[in-house]
Amino acid sequence: MKILVADDHALIREAFRHLLNGLVGGATVLEAGDCESACQLIEQHPDLDLVLLDLRLPAMGGMAMLEALRANHPTLPVVVVSALEDPGTVRSAIARGAMGYIPKSSSNEVMLNALRLVLSGGRYLPPEILTGPGDATPPPSSMDQVHLTERQKEVLALMAQGKSNKLICRELGLAEATVKIHVTAILRALKVTSRAQAIVAVNQLGLMPAQVAPGAPPKP
Repeated sequence: MKILVADDHALIREAFRHLLNGLVGGATVLEAGDCESACQLIEQHPDLDLVLLDLRLPAMGGMAMLEALRANHPTLPVVVVSALEDPGTVRSAIARGAMGYIPKSSSNEVMLNALRLVLSGGRYLPPEILTGPGDATPPPSSMDQVHLTERQKEVLALMAQGKSNKLICRELGLAEATVKIHVTAILRALKVTSRAQAIVAVNQLGLMPAQVAPGAPPKP
């Protein structure tokens, strides 16, 4: 696995280098201190699996770089890791194509679980930011307003079948911690607080996600 850490602080890059050893053994970690060098490394390494991006990166800035990456490398997962924790910045980063947003104040465990989620095809948003007192977004009125990844739709379909997290883990070949993060994302997207409420909400919206075919191989 090959990961690029783009941050202008050498100590932060070094900390992530050690952290990523806990994500996957033997990972190749590339480092960039500004947008220009980050873009050069991305062009030189088309086999990159993940980019960790600081929004305050010198030169064009993280937000502009996000837009450039989505235009030029739409399949490359990018996770923002930033000291900025306001909901507006989080939503702006996600709207520009980030697959995750991790506050730098997060624990190592939270960061690792968030990265595992993104690498498994999910999207990570910090719940303490997006579900805080300032988030007055109304519940979705149609499934078109429920933004779930394909993996999260699979998890929701299995939840609707009454399967526990452990059974979902076996069905989809995921770690239980990853499934828990998917479930949290589903509840947040539906503006509910329990699995039962999630199923009721989806039924009320008039559409259930496609059921996972028995015996279907898990997606990477």
